[in-house]
Amino acid sequence: MKQTEIDFFKSALTKDSETMPSAKVLNWINEKNNETKYNINQIPLDKLKLWNFDNISGNIIHETGSFFSIEGIEVTTNWGKIQSWQQPIINQPEIGFLGILTKKINGILHFLLQAKIEPGNINIVQLSPTLQATKSNYTKAHKGNAPLFLEYFNGSKKVEILLDQLQSEQGARFLKKRNRNIIIQIDEDIDVPDNFVWLTLGQIKGLIQHNNIVNMDTRTVISGIPYGTKDAGTVKFFSNLSNNIVNESLLNSILIGDLSYKNIDDIISWITRLKINYFIEIKKIPLKALDNWAYNGMSIMHKDKKYFSVIGVNVEIGNREVISWDQPMIKPAQEGIIAFLVKEINGVYHFLVQAKLEAGNYDILELAPTVQCLTGNYRTGENEYSVPFINDVLGATPDRIWISTYQSEEGGRFFKEQNLNRIVEVKDEFPIDIPENYCWMTLNQLLTFIKFNNYVNIAARSLISAISF
Repeated sequence: MKQTEIDFFKSALTKDSETMPSAKVLNWINEKNNETKYNINQIPLDKLKLWNFDNISGNIIHETGSFFSIEGIEVTTNWGKIQSWQQPIINQPEIGFLGILTKKINGILHFLLQAKIEPGNINIVQLSPTLQATKSNYTKAHKGNAPLFLEYFNGSKKVEILLDQLQSEQGARFLKKRNRNIIIQIDEDIDVPDNFVWLTLGQIKGLIQHNNIVNMDTRTVISGIPYGTKDAGTVKFFSNLSNNIVNESLLNSILIGDLSYKNIDDIISWITRLKINYFIEIKKIPLKALDNWAYNGMSIMHKDKKYFSVIGVNVEIGNREVISWDQPMIKPAQEGIIAFLVKEINGVYHFLVQAKLEAGNYDILELAPTVQCLTGNYRTGENEYSVPFINDVLGATPDRIWISTYQSEEGGRFFKEQNLNRIVEVKDEFPIDIPENYCWMTLNQLLTFIKFNNYVNIAARSLISAISF
């Protein structure tokens, strides 16, 4: 990335905007909630219009063959304590767009976001990218209108690309799903519909400090933005919730990364070694043949009501390309938690990163937060296994918590799913020596790995997007 592009992003970290002052943004979102008509109801899976259970496999497929399907898989691995299981999974092999238009307004880079309703959203309206569309959507498989601003992202217009990455989706729910995360800068004036808004990056990060306002797709796109180079100067890393100001020289060290516990080559070797030593085999099996999963006339559930269920919804939303449709969705059994532990090592803050294997990962392992689980994995009487470092996350005193908010999963596929997002600083006595599948990394190193496809998972990117300067 060019230094001029980094400077653009740094200028966007200003907290406010003359276009839409921060104090008015939440009120504007509430107005959009009140203005937009929507009706979302759960219905039996076998009543979904245009969706069918395949006669042979029982897989749930759209009659056009487009969009996505719900299929069954059998997983075998030598990783972890549970080394074989079966589950439903979303198979959506197409690559979609998650794109944000930017424009300098009064010398400050602004990001064009839309107030969008997805059927699974908590808070109904959330701030999504300028363009959030699957290939089936933008090729109009739904026979509706093409999404707005598509021409800026599909090559029809000559534009300046500031960021362009292929990033993974949720590996426990999607089978090798990826999206193109892209940020484009334009100079021309454009007509902006009244459900879109220009915001600075600082405003977006401020809104992430609120529960379930900025959607997962916006968070994954902005997580890839770099903030500086070796001459970045001093900046402040702060949480709007705790007002915890980190020492300026330490944060500068985070960005520079010269005093990191391990260098990039060491980390690549660590990841490579794990991928060589561990494997995962995915075998597609009929959805109706899954052990411990069954259709109960309404949804597909695990026999112990664990993990998640596959439900059907009928959707009516007034401002979408198609205003009424049916679809399957994934509904979680509980809320989840994702968290990074952070420790000062040799005068530099390091994030405790987990190499995590999930069934749908594109390449076996991805870099994940220190803790990533459903609450059923750690609550007494419900857990199947112990979750490392969970007590350090949940038992942290307020002065050690840098960030703590609830954030939603993507509402187009996941029904009212949210995770507690938390970054916690541990004390000096917390050990540097850690299990084999963990590694200490600086923020600069994490941002470096985000540049490359399928290294940093979507949960980690969600947490990184909340970090403000």
